[in-house]
Amino acid sequence: MRQGSVMKGIVALVAVMLAGCADPQLASLDRELAQIRSDPGAAPALELPAVPRIEGIGYDLEEQRSPFVMRDGEAERALPEGTLVMPQLDRQREPLEAYDLSELQLVGTLRVGGQPSALVRAPGGQVHRLSVGNYLGLNHGRIVSITETSLLLVELHVERGAWVERNRQMALDT
Repeated sequence: MRQGSVMKGIVALVAVMLAGCADPQLASLDRELAQIRSDPGAAPALELPAVPRIEGIGYDLEEQRSPFVMRDGEAERALPEGTLVMPQLDRQREPLEAYDLSELQLVGTLRVGGQPSALVRAPGGQVHRLSVGNYLGLNHGRIVSITETSLLLVELHVERGAWVERNRQMALDT
């Protein structure tokens, strides 16, 4: 019997707690929400930024170059193979091959052990001692002779799909 009275007490306690959760204003809140749902009113006005007017540029495809056809001069820059004159592409590049010849300056010549050498200044100011057979410049330039006032080199260029040699000379500024 005791168990039955305990159970009745728990049920009464739960009923009291649930009655405390009831809000007397809940009915008025439901009415207000129903009114808002039926007439939400006007949406707030949003200000959008002005869109700038951009004029279009005409593009006529007939006048444009095909991307699959080389431009004038691109064929000359291609690396042809199988010609009699070709650079040694597998050799170790030398430091002065990173510069155009116009960036390099011949600052002196000398003889070491009877062999001529040239002193060439790089853009950073460092002076390099070069001998016949050394390379410099962007076009695979190889030194072929050194005199007291100049050095002669042979560069390789692509012309009409073939490698050709061109002689270039660097002289001392006097």
